[in-house]
Amino acid sequence: MLHAETRHATDPAHVKTMDTAGLRDHFHVGGLFATGEIKLVYSHYDRLILGSAVPGAGKLVLDEVPETGTKSFLDRRELGVLNIGDTGQIEVDGETHTVENGEVLYVGMGAGAVTFSGAGRFYILSAPAHRTCPTKLIKKADAKRVEMGTKEQSNERVINQLLHPDVCESCQLLIGYTQFAEGSVWNTMPAHLHDRRMEAYLYFDMTPDQRVFHFMGEPSETRHLVMANEEAVISPPWSIHSGAGTGSYTFCWAMAGDNVDFTDMDMVAMGDLR
Repeated sequence: MLHAETRHATDPAHVKTMDTAGLRDHFHVGGLFATGEIKLVYSHYDRLILGSAVPGAGKLVLDEVPETGTKSFLDRRELGVLNIGDTGQIEVDGETHTVENGEVLYVGMGAGAVTFSGAGRFYILSAPAHRTCPTKLIKKADAKRVEMGTKEQSNERVINQLLHPDVCESCQLLIGYTQFAEGSVWNTMPAHLHDRRMEAYLYFDMTPDQRVFHFMGEPSETRHLVMANEEAVISPPWSIHSGAGTGSYTFCWAMAGDNVDFTDMDMVAMGDLR
């Protein structure tokens, strides 16, 4: 079963008028990872698509999605899939890839239908592409690891860069995930903006009663969303994207836009946040 929805872009002035329900309708993505379903959200921010596939005992095929306006999903797009579950399989272009927990499969433009099977919980990310890059399975050992933060600031963490220019070629899609040291709960603080690209976060590895308070909005007009396990948030280019959890968690970050320079960001001083 395939379910897709569209989220339109909003400007900062409009977001200032939104209540909690309005913010969640536009930026919060819940109800992902339903067994036997592919769920997709088509965002008008850089045309990023995010979603999930949980095959369970059967198989799920990602091929024709009317929202893309093409015969097959990958006719004009590239794809990155992160497995946050147990071992699963992804078949594409006549080859079956076994994808373990924490691994990413990159699939280039024009590869055709993608079939999911096994015990994986697949997080799907896709952006428009202008050329074909080779399909590649990116294992944990392949990731570029960047250690950041301190215990004193409660943000000691490791950034695992998987779909990144130093690891795997892509057109514009970047994917990685961040893991925290014991006792650290703050992510991406001090905050920053990406004027040239958008970002999406998926929060996972949380217990049912844990929450992450995700901060968004212009630096001078911050808002927050309360995030539960395996929920995602869409972050516009004009918005900060930062959060703190009530316990340990992992989050996947993905970016699409003008370039693939991970450090292309505009830092926001703590004193400028409101």
